[in-house]
Amino acid sequence: MSLLSSIDPLFMLSGFFVGLLVGQTGVGGGSLMTPLLVLVFGIHPATAVGTDLLYASATKSVGTLVHGMNHTVDWRIVRRLASGSVPATIVTLLVISHFNVNSAGSARVISLLLGIMLLLTSVSLIFRSQFVRMMGPLLDRITPGQAARLTVITGVLLGTFVTLSSVGAGAIGVTALLLLYPRIPMPVIVGSDIAHAVPLTLVAGVGHWWLGSVDWPLLSSLLSGSIPGIILGSYLSAHVPDKVMRAMLAGVLCFVGGRLVF
Repeated sequence: MSLLSSIDPLFMLSGFFVGLLVGQTGVGGGSLMTPLLVLVFGIHPATAVGTDLLYASATKSVGTLVHGMNHTVDWRIVRRLASGSVPATIVTLLVISHFNVNSAGSARVISLLLGIMLLLTSVSLIFRSQFVRMMGPLLDRITPGQAARLTVITGVLLGTFVTLSSVGAGAIGVTALLLLYPRIPMPVIVGSDIAHAVPLTLVAGVGHWWLGSVDWPLLSSLLSGSIPGIILGSYLSAHVPDKVMRAMLAGVLCFVGGRLVF
């Protein structure tokens, strides 16, 4: 009863809306949920980031289960990414633990970083295909050993930026994997990226909980709406052109990122 009474219908509706878009586009909820909490609801950026990280770990666990059952997860790639992202996440959490994440100065820094990551995400959504084609001849010369090392480095970068902003594990992670593993089918790239996001966001989310920047009633409200939203969005994704959804989402992220940066 206490759990039900803590659910806010407005946040539940927001979770449903974001879950719907995530189910349709495959882009991580951090790109949508965190700026929504900051700009629309006035949630402190540190609390928005911390709550969204645990939100992402829960929703992407469901996605990982589905992809695992469909055999669209390359666990070798997941291990390589996690071997870089999890230590980087822990180090980043230890560094920010020495600062007051709830201060006005921290709020501005987090908002600025969040805006930059949103702009980078929008660019990766719009120009992903062109960038992969342009880099193709160069990346074809990368050996399997070099690809493995670059995957670990990619994990380090994702761990750092996702811990600070909750954004980047989706569109940016997929783009990096497409560059490093051009011969692997797209469903496996997406499934591997989603599976990697689970330990990354879980460790980062628990760290933010330790820092005191997780709102549990808010989290329960978001999850109560997002789960049915993701199910419906996944069904609708087969009926909505991918290019249309990608362009619309990129435009929204570019606008929101600009608001946060400027």
